[in-house]
Amino acid sequence: MWLRVLAFSMTAISVSSCGWHLQGTSRLSEAAAVTYIDTEDRYSDFHRALRERLRASGARLVEKPEDATAIVRIREDQSGQRVLVVSARNTPEEYEVFYRVEYSVSNQTEQVIEPHRIELTREYSYDATAVLAKQKEQAVLREALARDLAGLVVRRLSAL
Repeated sequence: MWLRVLAFSMTAISVSSCGWHLQGTSRLSEAAAVTYIDTEDRYSDFHRALRERLRASGARLVEKPEDATAIVRIREDQSGQRVLVVSARNTPEEYEVFYRVEYSVSNQTEQVIEPHRIELTREYSYDATAVLAKQKEQAVLREALARDLAGLVVRRLSAL
């Protein structure tokens, strides 16, 4: 019994002392506490994921750039797929889904993060007999990539 309590206590101490925290729960600095997102497409997967991640990190999102301490400009927000493998009969067998964003961050007076481009990819196999399922798989992968990209942007913001 004491051995279990000791092991649990040691694990809890080591996890808390190394700075470990749940993903998406890191607090943003004061420089990014009030954020405005400047984008052309407010309905993209990335924009939605970025808003969720910022809120989860404690940011207050505002509707006007004048009210913000950080302005995140989404310069590029693009996703799609590419054929990776083709069969002997010239039909696709494997695809790669990609999601690419380019962003910069500024405050009211200067640019804090220069334009930075990030692209993530995932592969999936294609089966012509399950077209609807594969379309759904592509959509799920694209949303997951957008969430991952949003997490990378928020981690960079938390370092300001």
